[in-house]
Amino acid sequence: MVYAKPPFGGPQQVLEYLGRYTHRVAIANSRQIDFADGKVSFRWKDCRHESRQKVMHLDTHEFIRRFLLHVLPNGLQRIRHYGFLANRYRATKLARCRELLAEPVVNLSAAPADYRDRYLLLTGRSLRDCPQCGRGHMICIESFPAGSMPRGPPRDHR
Repeated sequence: MVYAKPPFGGPQQVLEYLGRYTHRVAIANSRQIDFADGKVSFRWKDCRHESRQKVMHLDTHEFIRRFLLHVLPNGLQRIRHYGFLANRYRATKLARCRELLAEPVVNLSAAPADYRDRYLLLTGRSLRDCPQCGRGHMICIESFPAGSMPRGPPRDHR
């Protein structure tokens, strides 16, 4: 028996994430066009504009940074999905699976915008409750910008 918690963003988000990393290389050699003057040129598909092929020119460092975002950490292995999890007809086949199983379609657009409310909706546990006693509510007293140090003790909010 396997225990798996429901994903935070829903099953669709998990499938889309896995679909990007299961069996593809970050960029195929056939998509690379040119490397000159510290710039890399390559073809990409713009899904927002009818999947048109476009050419992008990036600084070498930016290209390498983006490429390395797709390198799997040590210990993770690429997998390949077949059947209803295969990329090509995944949405259609999953919809059919839900229909056969009489499962409701999850509407993520109706989910609360605040991550704390979404977490409560998905897990039944509130991020606003005290993690120690579970009864008190945590309140943000003060936030510090990244990289800065507080100037003094926080203001008294009683």
